[in-house]
Amino acid sequence: MGRGVKIVAFLAAREGRAAELEALLADLAIASRAEPGNLRWDVWRDQADPNRFMLDELYIDNSAVAAHRASPHFASYLARIGDLAERTAWVLDPANLGR
Repeated sequence: MGRGVKIVAFLAAREGRAAELEALLADLAIASRAEPGNLRWDVWRDQADPNRFMLDELYIDNSAVAAHRASPHFASYLARIGDLAERTAWVLDPANLGR
């Protein structure tokens, strides 16, 4: 197995929208975890601010990321996320630390 492709997304719920955001992420988690190229799909909530969430995703390769982004559940998420939260996402490769 390769080292994978990591996606980390930081979400800050808009005023009064945290519960809706959490529900959207719960549905997205179920569908995303069922994708064949998905290795991890977790949601973390900030202890200091319950309106902030972090998505921790890991895919086997860029093709799996592309399949995720082409899925109906991701399209539904994209259609709603702008109304619910500010979003910053990073797509990451493993750092080569000489090992």
